[in-house]
Amino acid sequence: MGMRRTRPEPTDRSHSEGMPAPAQAPSAAAAGGAAWRHLLLLLTALPLALALLAFALQWRGGGVDDAGSRWPARLAVPAPSRLQSLHSSAASCVEVLAASAAPAFPYLRGWSFHFDAPDTHHPKVCVQTSTSAGLDQILPWLFYHKVVGVAHFLLFVEGKAAKPSVAGVLESIPGVKVVYRTKELEEQQARSRIWDETWLSGFFYKPCNYELFVKQSLNMEMAIVMARESGMDWIMHLDTDELLYPGGASEYSIRRLLADVPEDVDMVIFPNYESSVERDDIKDPFSEVSMFKKNYDHLPKDTYFGMYKEATRGNPNYFITYGNGKSAARIQDHLRPNGAHRWHNYAKSPNEIKLEEAAVLHYTYTKFSDLTSRRDRCGCKPTKEDVKRCFMLDFDRAAFIIASTASEEDMLRWYNERVVWNDKQLNLKLLRKGVLTRIYAPMAIVQGLRESGVFTSVIAAAVDNAKVRLKESVDRNSTDPDHEDGPRAFVAANNARKILNVAEPAPAYRDGGGASAAVPPLSPPGLDVARGEGLTRW
Repeated sequence: MGMRRTRPEPTDRSHSEGMPAPAQAPSAAAAGGAAWRHLLLLLTALPLALALLAFALQWRGGGVDDAGSRWPARLAVPAPSRLQSLHSSAASCVEVLAASAAPAFPYLRGWSFHFDAPDTHHPKVCVQTSTSAGLDQILPWLFYHKVVGVAHFLLFVEGKAAKPSVAGVLESIPGVKVVYRTKELEEQQARSRIWDETWLSGFFYKPCNYELFVKQSLNMEMAIVMARESGMDWIMHLDTDELLYPGGASEYSIRRLLADVPEDVDMVIFPNYESSVERDDIKDPFSEVSMFKKNYDHLPKDTYFGMYKEATRGNPNYFITYGNGKSAARIQDHLRPNGAHRWHNYAKSPNEIKLEEAAVLHYTYTKFSDLTSRRDRCGCKPTKEDVKRCFMLDFDRAAFIIASTASEEDMLRWYNERVVWNDKQLNLKLLRKGVLTRIYAPMAIVQGLRESGVFTSVIAAAVDNAKVRLKESVDRNSTDPDHEDGPRAFVAANNARKILNVAEPAPAYRDGGGASAAVPPLSPPGLDVARGEGLTRW
C-alpha cells in the first residue's frame, strides 16, 4: 500500500553484453546526403543535356517544324553557304533572295527560292506596270512585291528602264518578263480593238498624261493575255511609285488576301493612301516615308469632312493626286482594262468589292526633284489653259506651272508649303483623328532587303550571267564575227552595277453609247459632296 514507484534505470545492454553499439543515426544521415547529391547532379545535368540537344538540332538544321520553316515545297530547298569570313552574315541573307541569281528573304536563313519549280499554290498574282524608271526605283518596288506574294511581273519598259544597263538586270530576275516598246509592239497595239471602241476615245490624241493613260491601257490589254498564258489567277496594274499594303489579311501577303475573296467576285478595289513626306530632302521614299493620308473610303464621313480643310492645307483637293485607288481583276474570258485604275468585262458587269483595310500606298511627289522630272517629260506651255490639255489633275497642273516658271528657291518654298508636312502639331492632331496614319512594314522590308545586299547581289548575278554569255559569244564569233550580243550584255550588266548606288474611279462611267468608259485618275470627294453634289463619282 505505501509502496513507492520508482522509474527503472536505463540499462546499457551493449555494455552489459560487451558488444559495440550500432551506428544507426550516422548511417541514415549519410544515405540522405548521397540522395541529395544525386538529385542535384541530375538537376544540373538535365538542362545542360537539353541545351546540347537544342544546339545540335540547330547546327544540323534540325527536324523541328517551326512556323518560320514552313514554306511552299517549291521554294524551300536547303542551299549551301557560298560566302565566308566577313561576308558570312550578309551572305546568309543574300542567298535567300539572290542565290544562283534567285532572290531571297532575309528572315529565312539558308533557304533558296527556286521560281523555276512548278508552282502549285494559288492564287497566283501578276503585277503589270509601264515604267521608264531606273533600277534605284524598280528593284525595291519589285522585291517588296515578291516578299508580299506577287508571283509574276510584266514590265513594259521605255526610256531609262529600256536601257541595256537596266533592262538586262531586270531580265535576269526569275518571274520577271520585260516587254520593250519596239516598232513591232506599237504596230501590234495599233491593231487593237480598243481604237474602234468608245470607252477610251476621250483620251486619244492628247499629250502628256492622256497619252500615258492610253499607253497604259494598251499595255494592260496585252498583259491580260500574257498573264493568262503564264497561269496567273489575278492581275493588277501598279506604277513603280506604288506599293501594295495587305492590311486585314491573316498574313502580310497579297496572295493570302486574294485567296480569301469569294469566288463570285471579279474585281477587288484597293483604296489608295497618299504619302505625306515630313522632309524636303527625301532620297529613297520606300525606305524613308512612313506617314500616309488615309483614303476617304477608310474614314468616317464626319471625320473626313470635318478635317477636310486642315488636311488639304490650301491644295486643290484632299489628295494632291488621284484618290480612286487601283484594282485587281480575276483573270477570265472577256476581261479588258478600263483605264489604269479599273478593269471591265466585255460580256458582263464585273462583281466588285472594295477592301476595308488593304490599300495601295502611293508615294507621290516624295522627292523635290519630282517637280522638275515631270516638267521635263511634257512639252506643254506653262499656262492655265494649256496645262489642261496635258494633265488631268489640278495639282499636277499647278506643279507643272511652278516648275516651269519659278526659280529653284521659289520652287523649294512652294514644295514645302504644299507637299511637305513640317507642322508637327498639325500632324499629331490629324494622326489622333485617324486622317494620317503610320505604316512601317514597307519601310522595314525595303530597308532589310537593301541592308542584306539583295539589290546589289542581283546586279552582281546579272554581271556573272553576262560573263557566261560573253564567253559563249566569243566561241560563236569564231564562225560568226558579226555576233555582238555577248559583249553588249556584259557592258550593260557591268554599267548597271554603277547605276544602282543606293544603299543608294468607283462606279462605272458611261459614255454616250452606254458602254463603260475608262476610269481616269480622280481626286477624292470635295466639300461639294458633303453638300450633296457630285455624289455620282463616288
